[in-house]
Amino acid sequence: MKIVQVVPWLGYGDAIGNDVLAIDLSIKEKKFETKIYAEGIDARIQKGLAENVKNLEVQTEDIVILHLSAWAKSNDLVANLNCKKVMIYHNITPPVYFEYYDKKNAQQCASGLEQLKELKNSFDMVLAVSEYNRQNLLEMGYKCEINILPIIIPFNDYDKNPSTKVLKKFEDNYTNILFLGRIVPNKKHEDVIAAFDFYQKNYNPKSRLFLVGNPNGCENYAEQLKIYAKELGTKNVFFTGHTAFNEILAYYKLADLFLCQSEHEGFCVPLIEAMYFNLPILAYSSSAIPDTLNGSGFITKEKNPALTGALINKILTDEALKKTIIENQQERLLDFECKKIQSLFWKYMEKLIN
Repeated sequence: MKIVQVVPWLGYGDAIGNDVLAIDLSIKEKKFETKIYAEGIDARIQKGLAENVKNLEVQTEDIVILHLSAWAKSNDLVANLNCKKVMIYHNITPPVYFEYYDKKNAQQCASGLEQLKELKNSFDMVLAVSEYNRQNLLEMGYKCEINILPIIIPFNDYDKNPSTKVLKKFEDNYTNILFLGRIVPNKKHEDVIAAFDFYQKNYNPKSRLFLVGNPNGCENYAEQLKIYAKELGTKNVFFTGHTAFNEILAYYKLADLFLCQSEHEGFCVPLIEAMYFNLPILAYSSSAIPDTLNGSGFITKEKNPALTGALINKILTDEALKKTIIENQQERLLDFECKKIQSLFWKYMEKLIN
């Protein structure tokens, strides 16, 4: 018996790619035969770790784990295999967020959601990375066993050396607000900018905002954000674009607060990263964000730039409040220890193996 994984695109350094590689390592540690199969493989992935999904061959006793986050030919391919099948559901962004900025992406998201509905009777088990994702599947009519399995996050990576170039450029007495995530419409960077603008103009002119992430096909959205910040007259808003991992570490080291106004997340790994770097989190309550924070951080239930800007100031100036937020986040962070998530993974796998 072997346990293999299938993912449409095996990326280097992204959340799903890291999850796939972490599970691959865990399977190997258990001495099972394994392999990663993908339609596309990032050139930076170690050679031999993955191969084209066209080469996938299975026996009835094998287990195939499909990572689903978008429409893909490989989703149907796995669904039609004669073996034990598990889906890890990472979520698909509602197409409405892309209709104005990226019609191709909007169509792909719509197709992905339609395909997801069609696959509701194709799997022995689904592992949703959040309760929000599990509820999505139940609403679509999934009847198989659905369990929660958070993304496996390799915390050791965050202990690597940050970019000294970035640190030297910004190490001063400015207050740094950070949001990290792809520059795509569902993440609502404009709401981050608006809240920061209110904070900067009313509380702290010696402040800056780091928006760390790639546009990934939504370059026109990124340009609109820059125009918006200019029209507001907001100063010191930095769009980093493509960012190396050591630079990401530097931005986390420099930041004083993590501000998230996203309206759709299937899990949101940067929230966990912010916890790891002891950054107080101020987030808008949407999608999987309350699941991931689970009572930690500071959550608002409305979009109000004045309120959010005032809360930024409150958290950064009230040491007792900030200390409480960080302590709660540290407690929540324990739930995401690699060994805990790996043990949970094997608890579910053993059901299928037995």
